[in-house]
Amino acid sequence: MLCRRAEADPDICGCKRAKKGLCAHTYCLFLASGLFPQESRNGFLVEDTRRAIQVAALKRCFVCGETGAAITCREKGCDRSFHLPCASEGECVTQFFGLYRSFCWQHRPEQAVQASPEQNSTCIICLDLVEDKKSYRTMVCPACQHAWFHRSCIQKQAIHAGVGFRCLHCQNKDQFVMEMLAMGIRISKRQPSWESDQAFGLVYQRHVRCSASKCLCPGGREQAEEEGSWQLLLCSSCAAEGVHRRCSYLRNSATTWECDCCA
Repeated sequence: MLCRRAEADPDICGCKRAKKGLCAHTYCLFLASGLFPQESRNGFLVEDTRRAIQVAALKRCFVCGETGAAITCREKGCDRSFHLPCASEGECVTQFFGLYRSFCWQHRPEQAVQASPEQNSTCIICLDLVEDKKSYRTMVCPACQHAWFHRSCIQKQAIHAGVGFRCLHCQNKDQFVMEMLAMGIRISKRQPSWESDQAFGLVYQRHVRCSASKCLCPGGREQAEEEGSWQLLLCSSCAAEGVHRRCSYLRNSATTWECDCCA
């Protein structure tokens, strides 16, 4: 009843909450102007929510032109209002932390770094080209200033990475996370989605078999010793293959090995 969208993206608007005949998305509630959660009551008061809906019904979204715009720019003197699902199209910034402030395209915060992408720079996530300068839709890591990405791509990454969210290039976390939050990226508080996905379970299992075309070990491919001829060495590049030292005819002094694909 705040964004007027029944099928809004839950990654941005959050799940739906229903109470006493009122239904609204979690973040539509948090970002609605003049509406504040009551900590002692574990949520928003029904009368406050109803009042926010009535006020929003009188405001028109400057992006889509429809009424019911519950979010108003926090810049003093600015009366631009919009729906949460319209924020991206209108190049608005909504901050999903602290006071949950929102800003229109004219008053939104911008990255302070002076870096500019090199010619033909690509998004570190989707690998498609980014714009030739910083913009609402083209962002950069504030720490290394080399990782460029699309806003839509980093938003999806933030949802799935959760508490593991960081720069994919330099691995900086603290500065990167604070910058992304200020720029309106919503970061989920869950564990990385891939850690709970059974489809990726094998990625975290160490390779434990000799991959040589002919294994010479009397105990078989799965026998491995801590040192000596039957020590199992993993590929130093991909770690997806492994061989006994003797099966690959490596000297005892050799400490690394690469599989045929990586070599």
